[in-house]
Amino acid sequence: MVTLDGKPVAADDLLPLALTNIGHFTSMRVSDDGTIRGLSLHMERLVRDCKTVWNADLDTERVREYARQGLEGQSRPCVVRVTIYDPKVEMGHPADAHEPRVLVSVRGAGALPPEPLRAKSVVYERDLPEVKHVGLFGALYTRGAVQRMDFGDALFVGRDGLVSEGGTWNIGFVDQEGTVVWPAAPVLPGVTMALLQQHAEHRVATVTLEQAKGMAAAFATNTSIGVRPLSAIDDTAFPVDHPVLGRLQEMYLSIPGENL
Repeated sequence: MVTLDGKPVAADDLLPLALTNIGHFTSMRVSDDGTIRGLSLHMERLVRDCKTVWNADLDTERVREYARQGLEGQSRPCVVRVTIYDPKVEMGHPADAHEPRVLVSVRGAGALPPEPLRAKSVVYERDLPEVKHVGLFGALYTRGAVQRMDFGDALFVGRDGLVSEGGTWNIGFVDQEGTVVWPAAPVLPGVTMALLQQHAEHRVATVTLEQAKGMAAAFATNTSIGVRPLSAIDDTAFPVDHPVLGRLQEMYLSIPGENL
C-alpha cells in the first residue's frame, strides 16, 4: 500500500507528482531486525532538500511515524521510500506550492551485495545533483541506453572530463596503494557513502575517466546495494575480489542500524 500522510493515496493526489515531476525523496533499506543504517542521515537529507525544493520545514517525527505505518505487515528486508511533494503544485507557478506532504511506498530488497556491475561511461550531469529529487528522466534514459548496449548502468562523466556518479549511486575507487578514493565532483551526498567515509580511511580527489580506468578497483554504493563491486568501466576490467572491497562490505554490514 502507498500512503499519503498516513492514509491510502488517491489517484488524484498522485497526478500532480506524475505530471509536474517536482519533489524529492530518500530510500532506506530496512534490515531483518527492522533497523535502518544511516537513518539520521536520511532524515537530515529530507530536511535539507525540503528547504531547497519547497522552502519549507519538515517534521521528521511525522515522517518517521508515517514510515512506521507504511512498514506494518511488510516482509523484511525491504526498502521504504519517502517522497516529499505538494499535491497542489502547478506547472505555471510552482512557487505557490509550499505545503509538502509525505508519500510512503515500500518494495522488496535484494541480497547484499548484488552481482558486480559493468558500467558504461556517458557524458551527463544531473540537474541539481546535491538534491535527491524525482527528476529521473535523464538518468533513467541513460541507464536504458547503456543497458541496450549490454552494460548494467551508466557512469556519469561531466563536461569537464571528471567522473562524478552513477544514475542512482555513488562511485568509489581503490587506488594502487589500497586507499579508497571518492571523486571530487558535483554529486548526490549519498548516505552509504557518508557512512563509509565515517568508518574508513579515504581521500577525496578529482578523477578523470583515464585515471578511473587506472585504479585497482571500483565500487558503487547506495542504501539498496551497500557496496557493489564494478567489474568494468567501458572495456576496462576490474577485479571484483579486491581485499579492500571485502573490508568495505564487512565494515558497512557491521554498522549498527537505528530504530525507526
